[in-house]
Amino acid sequence: MKTTQLSGNWEEQKSKLKQKFAALTDGDFLFIKGKKEEMIARLQKKLGKTREELLKIIQAL
Repeated sequence: MKTTQLSGNWEEQKSKLKQKFAALTDGDFLFIKGKKEEMIARLQKKLGKTREELLKIIQAL
């Protein structure tokens, strides 16, 4: 998996992330096409995770 690629069913992954991390809201997952990096940075900041940790969590879902 490329570090900037989110694979699989993103709606399902978002749901699982929200279950795992109660602090996340729908607004945290909003991004404009081509601005995925901004969303990832926002999630990193909110969860206190590195980029690699966050992508590993998403990939494991």
